[in-house]
Amino acid sequence: MNPAETPDSPDSGGTPHQKHVMTAEERAEYERLRRHAAVRHRRVRRAGSSVLLLLALLLAPLAVVAAWVQDTVSDTDRYVETVAPLASEPPVQEVVINRLTDRVVENVDVKAVTDSLTRVLQDAGAPPRVVEGAESLEGPLRNAVRTVVDRTVTRVITSDVFQQVWEGANRRSHAAVVNMLTGDRQGALRAEGDTVRLDVGAVVDQVRERLVDAGFDKAAAIPDTDRTITLFQAEELGKAQDTMRLLDILGTWLPVLTVVLAALAVWTNPAHRVMLLITATGVGVMMVVLLVALAVLRRVYLDSVPPTALPTDAAAAIYDTFVRFLRDSTRTLLVVSVITALVAYLYGPGRPARAVRTVADRGTTAAGRGLHRAGVRTGSTGRWLAGHRAWITGCVIAAGVLVLVFWNHPTVGVVALVLGIALAVLIILAILAAAAGPADRAGQRAAL
Repeated sequence: MNPAETPDSPDSGGTPHQKHVMTAEERAEYERLRRHAAVRHRRVRRAGSSVLLLLALLLAPLAVVAAWVQDTVSDTDRYVETVAPLASEPPVQEVVINRLTDRVVENVDVKAVTDSLTRVLQDAGAPPRVVEGAESLEGPLRNAVRTVVDRTVTRVITSDVFQQVWEGANRRSHAAVVNMLTGDRQGALRAEGDTVRLDVGAVVDQVRERLVDAGFDKAAAIPDTDRTITLFQAEELGKAQDTMRLLDILGTWLPVLTVVLAALAVWTNPAHRVMLLITATGVGVMMVVLLVALAVLRRVYLDSVPPTALPTDAAAAIYDTFVRFLRDSTRTLLVVSVITALVAYLYGPGRPARAVRTVADRGTTAAGRGLHRAGVRTGSTGRWLAGHRAWITGCVIAAGVLVLVFWNHPTVGVVALVLGIALAVLIILAILAAAAGPADRAGQRAAL
């Protein structure tokens, strides 16, 4: 009999029906083509996943910066929280104190006072020694005036009044950051040409009022032109403003797009766990790059500020204050990326990962058996927990992710707290599953 043919079917009036059976050569060719198609399919998926991952990694730093800009500009409380520490920074306070003191002393004509005193003494017929002594009072009198003014100004700047005035002024003009980005000349923070200035007009008013109350009537002549402090000058400020405007527009959707691209990269790749590990590692590397970029920009900024315009320590305090939330967000994402990569690795087949899982399983099993021997038996609940361990672990991890997503501005401490709680929950559930008892778990395995 020919193996490629079957006997005639008795139906259909005796009309023969033949069913083709593949020969060994045909089956080998079929399997080869099938494997080739599968390989091509996997290659296409890997290529698509790689492209999606590359896009996600390139957008990740921009997404973080865009979210920071949008959040700082649109949220009044967040903006005030950003700039409020400047009022309590000693270097910044020292700059304000020195400049206000200089302006007040410059408006007090000490020489005119001593000249007037000299003329009065001469007209009164005072001895020449007394007249000469009056003429030499200019230096000590100027120092005395400066000491009193400096003490008064320092008392105002270092008091809670200055902090309250500072926060109140910034809260009323929380659009100051927008003004800097758009070049608008209103608000506490403004851009004028290639110069960024900080308006301290409210503080000047407070100091002027205090000095007048203290008896320095000349303080009322402090000019309104001395109400700003130059923060920095940058020739590329116009380009930076254009970039910031674009980042502000994309502040809401760019982070969403980045997350979607990263998720699609993991889902498209045939090896989901490996791709998750690669994605998390790549995001972590990009966060390190962003931190390095912020450090480089800090150095460039400090080098661009002339010491005569702003002392280096004050400039550093201003820069660090303005970008501290951006740094915090970057560090938080870096920690989340490291944790995600570590979890993805621990679920893999590597020898260290298997060793960690074995130690954890032995520990929870021993604890569960100890509870069982102590009379704490979880029964059907423990058996259910043991039978749905993978699903329960996924739900706990998903719950932790949702907490971080809906937490308002999570920090590294918040991530550590959520991670600790998630691990504690998983350990407790594993112990409860093991407390079902050896016999119950053996019966469960037999039933499965």
